[in-house]
Amino acid sequence: MTSTVRDDAAKLLASALEIYDESSATRTALEDLHRRLHEPLRLALAGMVKAGKSTLLNAILGEKLAPTDAGECTRVVTWYRYSTTPSITLHPHEGEPRRMPIKREAGRLVLELDGIAAEEVAWIDVGWPSTGLRSMILIDTPGIASLSTDVSARSTAFLVPEARPSSADAIIYLMRHLHASDLKFLESFRDTAAGSSETVNAVAVLSRADEIGSGRIDSMLSAQKVARRYEKDGDLASLSLGVVPVAGLLAESAKTLRESEYSAFKELAALPRDDRERLMVSADRFARPSDLTSLSEKVRKDLLARFGIFGVRLAVALIRGGASTSTDVAAELVQHSGLNELQGFVREQFRTRGADLKVRGVLDGLEQTIREDPREGTQSILAGIERIRATAHTLRELSLLSQARASGLPLRASDSAKAERIIGGQGVTPTARLGLDDEAPDETVREEADTQLAYWRSLSQSPLTERAAVEVCRVVIRSLEEIASEVLGPARGADVDSTGRPAQRVGEGAEEQSEDGEPRLGDEELLEHGSVLSGPDKL
Repeated sequence: MTSTVRDDAAKLLASALEIYDESSATRTALEDLHRRLHEPLRLALAGMVKAGKSTLLNAILGEKLAPTDAGECTRVVTWYRYSTTPSITLHPHEGEPRRMPIKREAGRLVLELDGIAAEEVAWIDVGWPSTGLRSMILIDTPGIASLSTDVSARSTAFLVPEARPSSADAIIYLMRHLHASDLKFLESFRDTAAGSSETVNAVAVLSRADEIGSGRIDSMLSAQKVARRYEKDGDLASLSLGVVPVAGLLAESAKTLRESEYSAFKELAALPRDDRERLMVSADRFARPSDLTSLSEKVRKDLLARFGIFGVRLAVALIRGGASTSTDVAAELVQHSGLNELQGFVREQFRTRGADLKVRGVLDGLEQTIREDPREGTQSILAGIERIRATAHTLRELSLLSQARASGLPLRASDSAKAERIIGGQGVTPTARLGLDDEAPDETVREEADTQLAYWRSLSQSPLTERAAVEVCRVVIRSLEEIASEVLGPARGADVDSTGRPAQRVGEGAEEQSEDGEPRLGDEELLEHGSVLSGPDKL
């Protein structure tokens, strides 16, 4: 392809900027869209009050940046973006932005409104030299369904505005259990964020997952079963690409594990079994005065506040299982927290599609902006928007994936499942699309792509295949052709789409930058079972 989809969108924006005066509000809106198109993926964290959004954001970054208390700043939308030097800028609804002082207490960044009421603040912008922010902008939002309607309204206005596309490209939605308010919000986000592209760009997180099993050593296994059950829920499946259980508090604390905490865990691990089990039978018992350990009440309460009873039990089990350094324990705790799986999901489903998700939002915003203030020459821009939507295969994949999740595809069940996988429902790598092992050799990928191409071409050409199904087959075939092109390289240059343009390579244009009655597993059984949740350690 001589230009990426983002390049095509950028040209339309440039044409629009030439039409409008620099002093006009429309021009300002277009400049905002231009910045959005070229900045990293905007990933928002949302959920009901006390769902653990800020804690999860800190875990993702490996730093305590987002406030987790009930202060005024938790009632304001806060952006975290990469900057070589730290900065905090408060943007009021009225008046000029103002720089705020940078303060840290006990290792945590302190955000203060400096006497300004939360309802007077549009958003706070935090620039921070964190490597985790190089490829995405993280956005912390106030809790929805809050007792304070003003607090809920801030999240709703930002993520699901009534008259324009969402300001977020994708969303991590946290829920402690599936609630009607969760479904209502996700449905609004899909309708608003997707616009005419109808994109599914949300992942649900079963937050505070360790509480599902009452902090037992096998709590994450119980949470994983609940998450799989939610994934099969018809309402939720149409609104989210998946459900991932995460113990956010454990992940955040594990990323910042202190040597003193590791020493405390070692002492607990060295206790006789009976004493250890009596001490950790519950959180209340663990925090009470006790002569079973030399650890003070304050030390034990601090461990509970940082790791929860699940984290304490797991850390002790890991040390007894052979983890011999604080680094080893921290890595294992993060692995068992579910954070790695979530990070892998975000990378595979959102970051690899970052440019496409961004283009979708920008095109929707561009269309709405110029329709509200039409000028001579804007008709050709509207035509260009429709041309991109009709010919950009990645956007057609996203739209079809949304259809698959929301209303199903006009295919029999087995073919529908295969089609959804091929268009990227389980990841956008060639092996994920073809249902192969990640380590499958190129020859196997090539053979499987050819086999599936033959099948879908035959299905599309069958006189018994209805027209709606044929349209689905065409998108699937194009996706398979791109896989073949990627594996075979430029030599396979015969693949073209209906517009006569060369087939776009897969991944082209990526972004720049407690269940009752369950048997209890013992420490040794859990460790033999291996890591509960797997995935890469970094986004």
